[in-house]
Amino acid sequence: MSGTFPKTAMVLGATGGIGSRLAKRLAGGGTRLALAATDADRVRALAGELDAPGEGEHVAEAIDATDAGQVEAWIERTNKAFGSVGAVANCVGSIVLKPAHLTTDEEFERTLRLNLWSSIGVVRGAAKAMRQTGGSVVLFSTAAANAGIPNHEAIAAAKGAVQALALSASATYAPQGIRFNTIAPGLVNTPGAKAITGNEMAKKASEAMHALGRIGEPDEVASLAAWLISGDAGWVTGQNFGMDGGLSRIKTRVKM
Repeated sequence: MSGTFPKTAMVLGATGGIGSRLAKRLAGGGTRLALAATDADRVRALAGELDAPGEGEHVAEAIDATDAGQVEAWIERTNKAFGSVGAVANCVGSIVLKPAHLTTDEEFERTLRLNLWSSIGVVRGAAKAMRQTGGSVVLFSTAAANAGIPNHEAIAAAKGAVQALALSASATYAPQGIRFNTIAPGLVNTPGAKAITGNEMAKKASEAMHALGRIGEPDEVASLAAWLISGDAGWVTGQNFGMDGGLSRIKTRVKM
């Protein structure tokens, strides 16, 4: 499928800022989609807004991404319904900005389940569905997993584990032609980041941490995910892509 999107793909967390943009890019390229999110009405509305490919209409359902078994079963159902699954992207994410000593057990567990357990379900389901055909799996990390950023212990721990999961899976399933890659964004202007972007002082502080002086836009990140899914990235696996305006790699200048 060099230079093209696969005939079928799945997006978990499809109603989020990045997930919805990715769904639109893939649908625009002729891919038939299976979409999943927490809110049944929203995800079905999104599916209805997308251009339907010739292979059949898009499908959507509500699932609990914190339950790895539900995620795995969703991929299995879709694989049977579509006949094959060419790609799976897990766009589920969360933001908990607290130092470790103020982060409760419940907050740590919720963060791990949303980010790591959802990815475990994706890896297990995709590994089974793609063993005969190969395919692409895109998981999401965070810049905070690659740079020490204060008050990010919970999300850095969860997303750091996602990176390690993808790297190991890329080695395990390379013989079957299944590619695993992660994207590690900085702060992106999504509804999930509203606690920061909705506060002008917090937003300006975050912008100053990014070397390019601004936060990211959802479609920018979705474009990288779409490329990793496409045939153009057919020789790319086991990689973590920092898309963070320089946050994790570049030390910004101190204004004198």
